[in-house]
Amino acid sequence: MKISILTKSVCVAILGCFLTTACGQAQSQTSGNPTPGKDGNKYVPYEQRTGNESIVYFTRNLSAEGLIKAYEQVNARIEGRVGVKLHTGEQHGPNIIPHEWVKELIQKDLPEAHIVETNTYYTGDRYTTEQHRKTLEVNGWTFCPVDIMDEEDTLTIPVHGGKWFSKMAVGSHLPNYNSLVVLTHFKGHTQGGFGGSNKNIGIGCADGRIGKAWIHTTPGQDNQWDIAKEEFMERMTESTKAVVDFFGPHITYVNVMRNMSVSCDCEGVNAAPVVTPNVGILSSTDILAIDQACIDLVYAMTEAEHHDLVERIETRHGLRQLSYMKELGMGNDRYILIDLDNGGKRITPAEAVKGLKPFVQE
Repeated sequence: MKISILTKSVCVAILGCFLTTACGQAQSQTSGNPTPGKDGNKYVPYEQRTGNESIVYFTRNLSAEGLIKAYEQVNARIEGRVGVKLHTGEQHGPNIIPHEWVKELIQKDLPEAHIVETNTYYTGDRYTTEQHRKTLEVNGWTFCPVDIMDEEDTLTIPVHGGKWFSKMAVGSHLPNYNSLVVLTHFKGHTQGGFGGSNKNIGIGCADGRIGKAWIHTTPGQDNQWDIAKEEFMERMTESTKAVVDFFGPHITYVNVMRNMSVSCDCEGVNAAPVVTPNVGILSSTDILAIDQACIDLVYAMTEAEHHDLVERIETRHGLRQLSYMKELGMGNDRYILIDLDNGGKRITPAEAVKGLKPFVQE
């Protein structure tokens, strides 16, 4: 769906029932009493998967050049007004994608694009728009416009086929964009096990006060993070599906496997030390395929290389993100991995991670 509009009031007038002002928790829920799926702690080997294969591109070149090369493989349907969704990080966060890389990408391929973000659900450096703007400045995100999409308001978009939600509350500026480039720092995550493209959209496009609360918190609980494991993965994934369906073919994904702490970038300087080796950059037009490929690369590492990250993923039951994306018809968990460094030949995850160097902080 291509939309180029500037205000929520215009958006609602044009789209009618498709986009509505966000209301309360009850209105977002589907009918019935959903039950979470199972086995989010169990890795499914490639040979046990079924279905079609998507294309995932891979380069070991962790630099602006590598980022641009990966993106240019998957940008055919990116057009109109473009949002670049990435995690801009807490102040001085050591592990986020280097802003110099993103600057080169945007200047070369997306000169009119806006970085898009939303405020956080937790108190911190990005809780209010004022705090968020200061943090963007501290972290160097000053080379292009940054749109905090829930700065003014929130609205809802449909969740098709969800069992937890019929709609999701997102930043009211989301419909201002015709296309979305999902640029993700792949890493561990305290609640989700891992953070890939699914987490970047599912949490990152939900507005900071309503949508994120729907995903994280059972109403009336003292613990704002009480929803966990499979139920959390499913709620987050349904939020992602709302955004993916909204943009249709005009969305694409790039995952950067660098500085992969078991902690999310939202933990900033308090993130756990990185012990997992750097790998490379992946890109795809299939959100499930790219997140699955990143997970497969992690599992293909040696025990010493992947122990901490695998433990984080499995103890949080994070693999339910992948199986639920497949159940919702969001993509394929089978893929052809294309080596951009060696003439575009097909390689296996084991070949992609062969001979990794121990992590050294830059």
